[in-house]
Amino acid sequence: MNRTALAALLVVVALVAAACASAQKTPDEIVLMTHGSFAVSDGVLEELTETTGVTVTVLESSDAGAMVNQAILTKDNPVADVLYGIDNTFLSRAVDEGLFIAYEAESIDLVPETLRVADDIATPIDIGDVCINLDPAGFDAMGLAAPTSLTDLADPAYRGVFVVEDPSTSSPGLSFLLSTVALFGEGGDYPWQAYWNDLVANEVQIVSGWEEAYYGEFSGGSGEGERPAVVSYATSPIAEVYYGELDAAPTTVLEDGCFRQIEYAGILDGTTAETTAQQLVDFLLARTFQEDIPLNMFVFPANSEATLPNVFVEHATIPADPVVMDPTVIDENRDRWLAEWASTVR
Repeated sequence: MNRTALAALLVVVALVAAACASAQKTPDEIVLMTHGSFAVSDGVLEELTETTGVTVTVLESSDAGAMVNQAILTKDNPVADVLYGIDNTFLSRAVDEGLFIAYEAESIDLVPETLRVADDIATPIDIGDVCINLDPAGFDAMGLAAPTSLTDLADPAYRGVFVVEDPSTSSPGLSFLLSTVALFGEGGDYPWQAYWNDLVANEVQIVSGWEEAYYGEFSGGSGEGERPAVVSYATSPIAEVYYGELDAAPTTVLEDGCFRQIEYAGILDGTTAETTAQQLVDFLLARTFQEDIPLNMFVFPANSEATLPNVFVEHATIPADPVVMDPTVIDENRDRWLAEWASTVR
């Protein structure tokens, strides 16, 4: 058996095993499908068990894209009851596939109207912004002022300073691509493809994922590389302060071109525990879970009454005008934009 066939067989076996496990769960068990970045403090999910008697089993996928693909492949016999971590770059695809049951969560009125989706087919849980992070000390060492706009990074003066993630393999990479599409447009004198041509001419480095970009190539904070500009998150400087026990962040955020990411939870159509699934979604939007989100996943809670930790209050950068793109527009154009991007940069 060749490697491709073996890999396909292993995927099928894993899906079948997960489906069997889901089918065999007891009435007081529920399965939460999520992405590999999911993190929660000890005892938080157990609070749901204490109040409802429901035990949550977490089924992780490598990333949001893989999670959605798995949910679609198994939608006729779902391997989970609730899916959490699907963001606005993939939401329309899931809705079009009929993955979710509409549900109006108990605390939904505490979520800003701008985050909610039609018919409450999915519930907003957290918010984050993908932004370029800068290393001021790195630019100082190069004798350069830190850039203040996306177009600065295409200027020959900033040759070789920028590292980005491949949008076909990375969520922040895709978000940055979408920002360039939104800001530069598809027509006119300087469309987004021309901007990327200039980035390539300016020796932008393209890597497969966020960890490689931030820790391997970025020069600021925890990075061990030589490039002082990287596509990361608006909360990355907060993480530097928190984990480094610092008084001030060693990195900054370039607010131009930030892309707003919203993550949702949805009840999977076909669940055999719909009422219990509703309880889990309610819990994800309640203050206990919402206030646990920031220091575990470094995003902002969707519940407006959740209290933020001091490090967020003191060090957060909230972009004044982030790019917000309709999930339907993303879904209709994602594949074409990715293909055009690939032909532009290679």
